[in-house]
Order: sequence, then C-alpha cells, then structure tokens
Amino acid sequence: MADVSSPDFDRTDISPLVNSDDDDSMSSKRKEATSHEYESSRRKKKKKQGGTPRPACSWVHFSREFIKEYSASHPESSGLKVATKAASDAWKVMTVQEKEKYTKRAREVWDDYLSSTPPREPKPRKQANLVTRCSPGRLVNVMKRFTPDQKEAVRAIGFGSLLDLKCRTLRRSLCLWLLERFNTIRRSLEICGKRIPLSPRDVELVMGLPASGRDVVNSGPDDLVAGLRLKYNASNRGISVRFLEEQLGEPEAGDDFKRAFLLYVLGTLLCPTARLDVSPSFLHFLTDMDSVHEYNWAKFLLDKLVREVTRFRQGKQRAVGGCLLFLQLFYYESVAIGGSYELAPVVVPCLSSWTEEHISEREKQEKELGGYGSGEVVCNERGLGLSLLAEKANVGMLPLTIRTNRAILPLHEENLGNEALTYKDENTFSSKIEGYGYNNALDFSNMNDHSDIITYGQSTCPLPSCNFTGLYEHLSDHFTTEHWDSGHRFQYNCPLPVSLGMDETFLVLQAEEDGLLFLLNKGTENIGHTVMVTCIGPSHSNEHFFYCLVSERGNSSLKLKSYTQTLPGRVDGIPPSDFLLVPFGFLNSCGELNLEVCIWNSSDLVGVRS
Repeated sequence: MADVSSPDFDRTDISPLVNSDDDDSMSSKRKEATSHEYESSRRKKKKKQGGTPRPACSWVHFSREFIKEYSASHPESSGLKVATKAASDAWKVMTVQEKEKYTKRAREVWDDYLSSTPPREPKPRKQANLVTRCSPGRLVNVMKRFTPDQKEAVRAIGFGSLLDLKCRTLRRSLCLWLLERFNTIRRSLEICGKRIPLSPRDVELVMGLPASGRDVVNSGPDDLVAGLRLKYNASNRGISVRFLEEQLGEPEAGDDFKRAFLLYVLGTLLCPTARLDVSPSFLHFLTDMDSVHEYNWAKFLLDKLVREVTRFRQGKQRAVGGCLLFLQLFYYESVAIGGSYELAPVVVPCLSSWTEEHISEREKQEKELGGYGSGEVVCNERGLGLSLLAEKANVGMLPLTIRTNRAILPLHEENLGNEALTYKDENTFSSKIEGYGYNNALDFSNMNDHSDIITYGQSTCPLPSCNFTGLYEHLSDHFTTEHWDSGHRFQYNCPLPVSLGMDETFLVLQAEEDGLLFLLNKGTENIGHTVMVTCIGPSHSNEHFFYCLVSERGNSSLKLKSYTQTLPGRVDGIPPSDFLLVPFGFLNSCGELNLEVCIWNSSDLVGVRS
C-alpha cells in the first residue's frame, strides 16, 4: 500500500485534481503570504531597534501602491521581487510632476511625525581617545637586549634608573583624567580636593633623574650639529625611531651608543613630541657626551611636559607630548586608596616599584571605589609634592632611600638658611611709585659694569658675567653663539610658561623668528613682586612690542597687557612704567613665580588689545 504522505503520491495523484482557477487562487495567496511575511519582518525589525519608526519616503508610498495594483493585474507573476522590480522601473521614468503626489504625501506624514514624536535623547558622548608618543613598553623591549657594557654606559650618563623600568603600558583613561586637572601655569595637579605642586624634585623621586645642575637647552647654531644630523639621518620631520633602534642593537657601548640611547629615550619616554620621530633639536646638548650627566634632566622633563600639554590645549597638535608616565606614577604614589594607609619607607625611584601586575591591581581598586580621585592624598607623607620651604618648616615626611645603580644614598634636605622672600639690603633705598603707597626698593648695587660706556645705537649683553658691548644688530648673533643655553626661546603670539626662582630677578627671552632679545624683569615690593617685559634695542628706537602677562592661583588670575619699553640692555633700578603686581600668595610652595608670557610683534598687533 502506498504511503499517502510521500512526495511522489502528492505530485502524481493530487495535482491533476486541481483546476486552473485554483492555480490562480493559490498563486495569489502565495503572493499575499509573501507580502505579509515581508511587512511582518520589517515591523519586527523596527520594533527590535526601539523607538518610533521613521516615516516612509515618497518612493515607499509609490511602491506600496504600485505593487498592490501590479499583483492584482498580473496574477501569473510570482513573488514580490518581480513586482518591486517593475515598481522601480516605473519610478525611474516618472516625471517630477508625476512624483509630486507621493512627495506631498510623504511630507505630510513627516510633519505629523515631527509634531507628535518626542525628541530623542542624545547618546552619551564617548570619552576622547588619548594620542601620545610616550611609549615605555617600547623602551623596555630595547633595553632588554643591552649587554652589561651598554648598561654600564647608561649608568655613566646618569640614566641608570631607567634600567629598572617595569611599567610597559600607559593607562590612558588615567592620563586623560590627570591632564584635565593639570594646571600648567602653576605646575600643579588639582586632584582629590587638593592642589599638589610639581617640581623637578618630584621628577627625581619618581623617575630617578637628577634635579640639579645646568639647564638643558635644546637650541643653538645649526652648524654645530650639522655633522650629527647627517650621522643620524635627521630630516625636517626628525630622526627615525627605527633607525635609532638599529643603532642600539649594535654591541658597541661608546659615545655613539650613549648618544643614540639618549635620543631614543628622550623621544619615546621622557620628552616625546607630537610626531612619531625624535626631535633633532635634542642634538644640541649631545655634542659633548662627557657633560651629559651634569644637566638638570628633571627640570627639562617637567618644562617639556608643561610646554607640550599647553600646545595640546591650544589645539596646535593632536597628540599629547611629554612624559605622561611621570604623571601616572606620581598619582599612584601620591594618592592612597583602599582604607588605612600604612606609612613605610619609600624606595626611589618610584618607577622601579610599579610592575604591570601592581598597576592592574591598583586600577581594579580604583574602579571598585568609583573611579579616580576617590582616595586620600598622602604625597606629603611620601615625600612628594613638597617644596623646600615646607621641608624647612619641619613638615612631617618619611625617610627616603634612593636606589641607584652605583650606591644607596640617603636623601638629605637642602640647606635653605633663613632667607626671606624679600631681598633688601643696605645697598637699596626706597622711592615712591606713582599710584602706590608702599616703597619700591631700587637696587643700584648691581648696575651693569659696562653701562657707563653705552653710546648711541649700542646695546649690551644682558648677562652680568659678559662684557659684550656693540651694535644692536650684532647682539642677537652674539647671544645665540655665546649664550645659546642661557635664554628661553619663544615664538611670537604663542603663550610661553616660565618660572622665576626666588633668587632670579630676570629671564632672557629670545624670539625664534628674528632673534630679538627681551627681558622678563622681576622686582620685589613689600606685598609682592613687580613683573614687566622690556625689549633690548637702541634707545632711539620707536618700535614697541605688545605683551601679556598672566599669573594664576586657583580660580584667581592676574593679567597685564602693555607695550614694552626699549632699553639698551639690562639696567637695574629703573622704575617700571607698566608692571604686573603679583602678591606673595601667588608664589608656589617653592617660592617660585610661575607666569605665562605672550609677546606679539608689530605685524600681529591689529586687534590684539580687544
């Protein structure tokens, strides 16, 4: 007996019993079922996406009407695909007037949709990605291949602490959080409800770099580094990181290795810029490798970090330069989380204590507590964020032990004496400044030794130890050649963060565009410091430069906009015409005066004062 459910039985016995009218009826039903499935799946998709579906366009209104009529007039057609193709062909040949009917219908439906549908809630904005060239992992990979002689060469130039680097990755979310709270003017981190000042000494404790010695200046005559530029294939973009990695892969450990290592570590960790390649300006302080260990590398790192973050905030570069690893490790050391904090001797440099496992555990605890900034600031107890003045005032701090590759040395306090914040002696006398009721101490004891021979059209070198006196046109070349490491180079119309120490009464600023010299002068009054900018030039010059000085303290700020005076050199004791008075309360905890200076040349003066 045949199986009634078999396919063969269905085809041979049932089909002949169905007439042609039934065929048409079944075809129509299949089309309706297919159309129903399509509409049902489309509605389910809209429902799954959530929210009210958007109104259809004019083409959809036309196609729905056309397909319905087409299916009724073409019963022999099978499936929705053929009907849709016919609708598309018909739509393409229609005129604008013929389409107007459906365009008007779609517009009316759209207007009803806009008036009845509540506005959508905006999606939460994702956190911006941090772009940086600071890559501790890349440096760690390179140093793993160093020979014992190469490691000893690294220690000889004062960078042995980096051999203990164990942190391979930056926590970018933390770095972004810290950058938002980094005050570049006051050089401080404003976290956990407190302001923590940053100083070169903090860089020394965290990174192990020396915080004393000569300032590092990466500028000078191009002919002095022409040979080194050829040696390291330096282009306008910089020195290739891959090229330096190849150089460091060689077994030799002489001056070439030391120079290549310094370029590599500065360009990838300590002072990276926004570019992928290493800045060729670093070659200027690598001409004499015997004096590399005498530089104040901690101050150089902090200065570069402030400059790069400032440029990033001004929108001048997409990537964040500077040593972000220092900020990350400083935060870990300065903020305690997870309940009571047990005070213990601190082993420095701190970078040797933070492995990837320790950092991962710390980040996990930060998330459990609700995010960054939920801990307690303990930098004073850890010996970080302390000024020399605070140390002299017997601020409680733990004994520190410096771990170096040469020896283990105790960290002694620096002898400050009992020097006050005002510097008056028997060689000063008082005079009144118009508009103020306090005395201005004008110091004539340190008048420039060669000021009495200044003649018409001549200028003198602003440095007291230099006896140069000559034509104004020759002063720029003299300073660039003889004192290229004693000034701060700047660009016109570009803010420059500077810092004046307690004993500093002036800073030399040299414009990169034309080499002109300016002096940032600081005087001392009973309630604060007077600050002004003068231009070194011939006394008969009528050219004046517009400048702006800004000093900040928390939410308070002081600002001066004025024109420079033109003087033939540095002359102490001349009463300032315009000046910014900065109270002593605006000084940082080290007694330093942090300012932002911006100078415009004559071509940029239009509209500046507004």
